[in-house]
Order: sequence, then structure tokens, then C-alpha cells
Amino acid sequence: MTAPESGSRPFRFAVLRPDRHQSEFLERALISEVPVAFEYNGIGYAVMMATPVDLEDFAIGFSLSEQLVDSADDIEAIDTHRAEKGWIVRIQLPADRAEKVYARARQRVSESSCGLCGMDNLDEVMRELPSVTARLEVADDAIFAALQALRDHQHLNATTGACHAAAFCAVDGSILMVREDVGRHNALDKVIGAIAKSGNAPENGFLLLTARCSFELVQKAILANCSALVTISAATDLATHTAAKYGLRLISLARQDSALSACP
Repeated sequence: MTAPESGSRPFRFAVLRPDRHQSEFLERALISEVPVAFEYNGIGYAVMMATPVDLEDFAIGFSLSEQLVDSADDIEAIDTHRAEKGWIVRIQLPADRAEKVYARARQRVSESSCGLCGMDNLDEVMRELPSVTARLEVADDAIFAALQALRDHQHLNATTGACHAAAFCAVDGSILMVREDVGRHNALDKVIGAIAKSGNAPENGFLLLTARCSFELVQKAILANCSALVTISAATDLATHTAAKYGLRLISLARQDSALSACP
């Protein structure tokens, strides 16, 4: 297994200012964005544009979000390999699980800005979801405590200024784990995978994302059976409707002094 990259690398820039003609230069880190190909039992399944850190967590979370597995224990092996143009993540599933891969296998290329590219048809995108059974009561104070603490856990974003974070928070608002990526969907898959790998369960806490809340993020949170999803930016109408339909508490436009809680 090859170790993933650090997630950023330095570049040199010329600084442009409206009131100066002389050149000024600086060096700063840019977040890594590379193709990450997922293969299941030797079958190419998806290529995601992602930041190549925490790839094992990404593989587990992606597999759960795609409903290819029910738990991390369903995965027999994960191997990551550096390729010339990106990364290959090879996931081995038992034969009974692989049947779903063969049935749904498609050559998909998804950019980090879109988690639904390449879906076969509208029925697949708008498929019925299981209702959220988690009944964790998250107090308002816990949400604001998590928002206050999140920045200190965004190490890659502190370096690059161009990174989404997904956090798993305890019921009191303490942050249990954070995963970062150039793509918000990828960051969420990574933290869902990290939760599963740790043996914890999403219903024991809530999810906090530094992103607008789109439909597919709500879909992933519902499939993870998390009781609440908090996002820094606004939610779409479909995201809000879907959360209400399946019993996910959705809080958006979350700031340190206010937030919007969608009414059922």
C-alpha cells in the first residue's frame, strides 16, 4: 500500500496590487486535486476528483453512500496505489456483495462540485431512502459549540484556504473527528467512513459541514442514519424537502450567532 500525499504543495505567485507597479512574490500552499479511481473486485466503478488524503476512509464512506455495503465489516480489503495521473483505490468485496457492483457498474466521471454525475436515470437519483431511525436530541448550545471549535480542526484548510471539512460531533458539541477534501461530498464520505472504521455509529452524534446543503449531502446523511446535519451555508429546496420526508433534522446557514432549523 502506498501512503497518500500530504494534501497540498507549494506554488510561487506574483502579487498584483492596484496601487503598485513593482513585482512582489510569495509562496503559498495549494490544495491537491487529483483523479481518484474506485475499483471493486477489479471492476472500474467511479472516478472522483478529490484530495488524496484519508483514502481508506473515503473508500469506506463512498461504499456506504453507494449502498454497496451495509458496514465497514463487509469490505474484505482496501489497497491504495499511486498512478501516473492520480490514485487507484482497489476495494475487495465478498461475492454476494460484488453482485450489486456488477449490476450497477458504470464508467462514471464525477467532479468534486457534483456528486450525482453519471447516475443512470432520474429514478436512480430520486430513489426512495430509508427513514432516519436515530433519535438523538441535539441542543442548540451543542451546535454553536461545534461551530466555535471547528476552525481549530481544519488543518488542511488553514494551510490552503480552499478546503471543505466534514465533522462528526458528539451530542454536547465536542468534535470527535474531522475529514477534509477539495470536494464537500468527498469530505462527507470520508468522515462517514472514518466513523464506520472507528466502530462508532453516526446516530451517536451529528454531522457538521463547511458547505451549502445540497440534496446529495442530505441523501448521504440519511443513508448514514444520522439524526442531524448542520451546514455552514444555505440549503436547497430539494435538500430541505428530502430531510423532512425522511426524518433528518436539518440546520443550515449556521453561524456562531444564528442558524436556521428547517421545520417539518
